[in-house]
Amino acid sequence: MTSAEHNDSLSPNAQVTITGRNVEVPEHFQERVNAKLAKIEKLDPSLTFFNVELQHEPNPRREAQAQRVQITATGKGHLARAEAKEDSFYAALESALGKMERSLRKVKVRRQVARSGHRAPKSTGKIAAELAREAEEARAQAKDNFETDPYADTVEDVVPGQIVRRKEHSATPMSVDDALSEMELVGHDFYLFVDEETNQPSVVYRRHAYDYGLIALTAEAKEA
Repeated sequence: MTSAEHNDSLSPNAQVTITGRNVEVPEHFQERVNAKLAKIEKLDPSLTFFNVELQHEPNPRREAQAQRVQITATGKGHLARAEAKEDSFYAALESALGKMERSLRKVKVRRQVARSGHRAPKSTGKIAAELAREAEEARAQAKDNFETDPYADTVEDVVPGQIVRRKEHSATPMSVDDALSEMELVGHDFYLFVDEETNQPSVVYRRHAYDYGLIALTAEAKEA
């Protein structure tokens, strides 16, 4: 068996479901997905379930992004999600896997720093260098995301200023560090949660470089 054949025969311990919307998923692609997820699983062995969804989006204006792959990984009490659109499902798979891997690595570093009892400087050292490289790669891959309307294919006759999507999440209190980890795992720029220290609704969000911000609601705002 060649090295490539061996890699394609790998599969994660976690349960995997692969579905296609408007597209058939060939067996060789399923084997590739399982082999790739087996490597992703090593970054977080607590993951128990992977859901991979393929969707063909026929749009002449977006031929270079017609093939969409979304990966959702769930474990005990946490979730990670990554999505990519490319001109082929193989390219979209690699792009989505890259995003998920970066998110899991960031969370792994954050947890290691938290367990050590101190925080390393964010602008120097090995962690900062790794995050800088990952941020540059993420910006390169996400460049086209800001040039298209994410609701163009799903909302008809959009009226400016209207709410086009609603979501509800559980309000289980958590620490700020856990909220930052959840934000990284789902790939968002902000995360709404209930701070376990204050029991108040709060939001963590990305700022410049590697810094984060925290907004909290209180009964009376403090004067600056």
